[in-house]
Amino acid sequence: MHALKPWHIAVLVVVLILLFGAKRLPDAARSLGRSLRIIKAETKSLADDDKDLAEKADAQHGRAPYQAEPVIEPTSVHQPGYQPPPAPAADQQPQRVRDAN
Repeated sequence: MHALKPWHIAVLVVVLILLFGAKRLPDAARSLGRSLRIIKAETKSLADDDKDLAEKADAQHGRAPYQAEPVIEPTSVHQPGYQPPPAPAADQQPQRVRDAN
């Protein structure tokens, strides 16, 4: 439709100088540039974070299934939950070990 002509830009610059003053315009442009750089860096880091999360999710699907740690039974009378070993049955006699000497 209507294109922006060079004299439109000139009128816009004159209005900005009248409104804000010549001294404040460079500072405003500088702070606007900093803000745009910060926004660009943050959006890039968000995109990188999303990419990292997707890679971690893919890596987790390739893992072996969860295996519970083995239960360690208490072996000392001083440990809570200790149960003495069952006594041999009356019809069984204890085995005797002979010395090899």
